[in-house]
Amino acid sequence: MKPVPPPRVLVLRALGLGDLLAAVPALRGLRRGFPDHEIVLATPPSLRDAALATGAVDTILPATAPRRGVPVLTGWHGAPPDIAVDLHGNGPESYAALAALRPRRILAYACPPADGLPPPGWEREDHERERWCRLLRAWGIEADPGDVRLPRPSCPSPAPDAVVVHPGAEAAARCWPVRRYSAVVRGLLAEGHRVVVTGGPAEAELAAAVAEGAGLGPRDVLSGGLPFARLSALIADAGCVVSGDTGLAHLAVAHGTPSVTLFGPVAPRLWGPPPDDPRHTALWYPGPPGDPHGTSADPSLLRIGADEVLAAALAHAGHRSTAGEGPTPEGFRPVEAQGRA
Repeated sequence: MKPVPPPRVLVLRALGLGDLLAAVPALRGLRRGFPDHEIVLATPPSLRDAALATGAVDTILPATAPRRGVPVLTGWHGAPPDIAVDLHGNGPESYAALAALRPRRILAYACPPADGLPPPGWEREDHERERWCRLLRAWGIEADPGDVRLPRPSCPSPAPDAVVVHPGAEAAARCWPVRRYSAVVRGLLAEGHRVVVTGGPAEAELAAAVAEGAGLGPRDVLSGGLPFARLSALIADAGCVVSGDTGLAHLAVAHGTPSVTLFGPVAPRLWGPPPDDPRHTALWYPGPPGDPHGTSADPSLLRIGADEVLAAALAHAGHRSTAGEGPTPEGFRPVEAQGRA
């Protein structure tokens, strides 16, 4: 007699690495809330290893969304999901993609009233981690937005204790200028820090340009997209991570690694590190909200100077600490430093 397969929870989050890591608290809430279910995450195949590293996901359903769109979940097989959870957005498209699989129940901001209760309202000013935890709490599923930590990878770091500088981002709106990143790298090198520049699969030229402008040798350019385990180990053992508002900034938070994150079109109160953790500095000039998918650098991002970023990085570099015990950076006045008194 064949064993009866467990009921399944299907979660839709078919976005990027930062989006996945911002959803970890909600995924862990679902794991605790449905311990006897199989948790299936619909996400891009490239994020498989990252998703499984959270410990909250059992199975990956490959799903790649078109730009700013919603995937069609054609790879689902077997009985319908017991529960489907929309962590992808708040529109009818993502709800419809899940509803097409005829789950017994859907948890989503866009769902119609169930059990006589309306769905929770979408709050534009929610932090991304809190947004999805609040969705689950509306259905009695506890989720802690601070539950972000990932276990340390078993593989060694390719550059222990180095300052990791990541100049890329998914969109040009969140990319700080190359020459400013090069100036920061030069300053870190002058202070005796090892620096490595990283880049994703399409960012080899960008990483090389930053390194060339700083006089950094090719052995310290890790571009082309590291496998997730090596990337995770690199960030876990880094002295500090300097980047824009992108996936590596979230990975630094997940490992408790000091970080300096440059914000522009989106305020750090919506996507930034925990505001009470002094290991993380968010630099940002307040201004009108921009387009995070824009094709040119956001004006607010361009107001951040290389001297501000260097000062913040030097204050953090080499001062790793355990959770909740990090030193408050001294000796600089960032525009907005989340975690400072």
